[in-house]
Amino acid sequence: MRAAAALGSILDSIAVTEAAVRDRFPLYAEPGTGEWTTTRRGSWVAGFWVGQLSLRARLTRDARHREVSEEWTRRLSPAAAADTVTRGLTLWYGAAAGHRLGVSESGHQLVCQGAEQLATTFDAEAGILPWGTAFNDPAEPVIARVDGLAGTIPLLAWTGAGAVAERHLATHLQVCSGPAELIPALSFAHGRWEPRAEPAAGWSRGEAWLLLALADAGLWLDAEYSRRAVELLSEWPWPPVTVPAAVRGEPLVLDTSAASIMAVALCKLGCADRASELVEVLVGEHLSTGESPGRLVNGCYDLSRGLATRHELVWGDFFLMLALAILSGEVDPAEL
Repeated sequence: MRAAAALGSILDSIAVTEAAVRDRFPLYAEPGTGEWTTTRRGSWVAGFWVGQLSLRARLTRDARHREVSEEWTRRLSPAAAADTVTRGLTLWYGAAAGHRLGVSESGHQLVCQGAEQLATTFDAEAGILPWGTAFNDPAEPVIARVDGLAGTIPLLAWTGAGAVAERHLATHLQVCSGPAELIPALSFAHGRWEPRAEPAAGWSRGEAWLLLALADAGLWLDAEYSRRAVELLSEWPWPPVTVPAAVRGEPLVLDTSAASIMAVALCKLGCADRASELVEVLVGEHLSTGESPGRLVNGCYDLSRGLATRHELVWGDFFLMLALAILSGEVDPAEL
């Protein structure tokens, strides 16, 4: 595998992105021009940009890169109090990343503060940490989404709230496992769970987020969750439908960001051969070369809205970089 060369081109791409976005958080970039759509506070993706900067500092051992990681980590402070379970993603892959990778200390207090506040939102009747209102969703009915698992499980376990993490995960496993396919989002009202329209069944990242959460649960809570993840994996098509269509010969809508999430989950599950297979496809067919190398394109942000459907996505970049770092031996799967 061309891991070293791919990591090198991704590091070069991070420098280009850094210069382009300046003091804003990157969200997604045009596949042709590489022009980024950015956000001031980072939305739910802020941690992935900070995580990339922390990974860069770990890989390069450059003092300046450590300083940049520290600067951006401090900018994640609003995430600690944001009313959304996705603060688990932001705090784990962003604020905790620098500390656990040994390149930053500034995020540790923020992580502990945010995890404590997140744990207090647990809804005992629904049995979950609610999705929250930060993205204009209603407080009632209580919403469960499978993307509210990743990051949250290791974050809570690491900070001493493993019991909450386990109950949160157990409820999702119970209600999201439909008879034919994963139900990625549900509402709880009057003692009943009902599927939500968005994201709908068949959502490209649903299985990937669940597999990653189970892989982390296997590392942080109980090895039984890893066995559950491997069982689920055996029930899904391989390569998964989120892998480029060229692999399966089917005219599917691509989402390389889902494949990169899946690759990290496989690394954590000890399935290095399968992870390498996915990464080889991503690097060989969907990592840009030429004048602007190192950009993972063909990610699909939101197909239902026609939003950024063939684009470079900041979380896709992050998870591909993390998978490459793990497969090349630079990062231990349990670190992040």
